[in-house]
Amino acid sequence: MESGLVQVYTGNGKGKTTAALRLALRAVGHSLKVLVIQFMKGYSNSGELKSSKELHPYLTIKRVGQEGFISKSDLSPVDLKLAEEGLLLAKKALESESYDVVILDEINVAIDYGLILLSDVLNLIDSRPKTVELILTGRNANPEILERADLVTEMVERKHYYEKGIKARKGIEM
Repeated sequence: MESGLVQVYTGNGKGKTTAALRLALRAVGHSLKVLVIQFMKGYSNSGELKSSKELHPYLTIKRVGQEGFISKSDLSPVDLKLAEEGLLLAKKALESESYDVVILDEINVAIDYGLILLSDVLNLIDSRPKTVELILTGRNANPEILERADLVTEMVERKHYYEKGIKARKGIEM
């Protein structure tokens, strides 16, 4: 691409990862190479992970996180190590200029939880090649990230079927 931008999908509503993956699918349709690094998502049986194998080498998804959810008040050394590895992977991917689009899924939450430093992500944004589209997702995006972004979309939850006890469904939420 001639000029890549920085996009942020944040907010409490559903759809942040979905929006980023939709953009990835669109990019793959134009033979652009996409790397998705999923922070804090260790679940290895998701639909996007399975389908990415069919779209390889244009779409690559790397997961950096343990199975299940983690607690902000009970971070383990493994959680910290995996998040740091994800950040290093993102840095190397950007430096390599092998990808047209790099998606850092749930990186805003990783910052909010203290798994990675805000300054490291700001440096990543500032040092990215100007031809790479960089997308950051996750709740609680830091105001400094929002300031650096070219596009910010906030998902707002108005109503959610989880409130009715409907659990995550294969092919929809996972």
